[in-house]
Amino acid sequence: MEPVISLRGATAALGSRPVLRGIDLTVRRGEVVALLGANGSGKSTAVRSVIGRVPLTGGSVELFGTELKRFRSWARIGYVPQRTTAASGVPATVREVVAAGRLSRARLGRLSRADKAAVTRAIELVGLADRTGDAVGALSGGQHQRVLIARALAAEPELLIMDEPMAGVDLASQGILADTLRAQVAAGATVLLVLHELGPLEPLIDRAVVLRDGCVTHDGPPPKAVGQHALPGHDHVHPHAADEPLRTGLLT
Repeated sequence: MEPVISLRGATAALGSRPVLRGIDLTVRRGEVVALLGANGSGKSTAVRSVIGRVPLTGGSVELFGTELKRFRSWARIGYVPQRTTAASGVPATVREVVAAGRLSRARLGRLSRADKAAVTRAIELVGLADRTGDAVGALSGGQHQRVLIARALAAEPELLIMDEPMAGVDLASQGILADTLRAQVAAGATVLLVLHELGPLEPLIDRAVVLRDGCVTHDGPPPKAVGQHALPGHDHVHPHAADEPLRTGLLT
């Protein structure tokens, strides 16, 4: 199978702090790959470097066999960032936000009947058909995340890159998101996920790549967990650890 993502000897820094220390990552067509690791391990920096949002200081990135600096077919990629705000502070409805994800395929920035149908399908896939006209700001955290995923799905991408899609999401929304992702995988999508824990997505994962301190420490079958904290390199600091400082996760 041809590589869809190829990251070779990748190094990157945030400010003066090295975050990636020469990682190799290959995701082949049709694979579902989970990028795992503790806060600060470099997971989110790695996926942001794949799409050019964090420049590499060394190494290389290729997408669909093309060097990142020459890659232009962004409609082939759906990116779901860590949950912030789908509307960026601007009042917008669910449909308006999801429709923005279709613009990469629309001609002259205008949505055709087919484009509008794709937007409707994406909203239905994440279970928000009854909230289409609602303001995004009125949604719960889980519903908000589902809007971000629908926005990525609206372009009908070949590759989905999702950064912590389950973070802060209620159980009901987790189930809907897992079902949505299952449908995309069945349709042939390639998926790269940043996760803290596999959770309800575990049955979908073909391969796990574990990062620690910006280095790959495992690349193979998903680690077998005993309890929720048994993944390699797991050293999360949790709110109940009163004698330890909380990590902000800004460098994940």
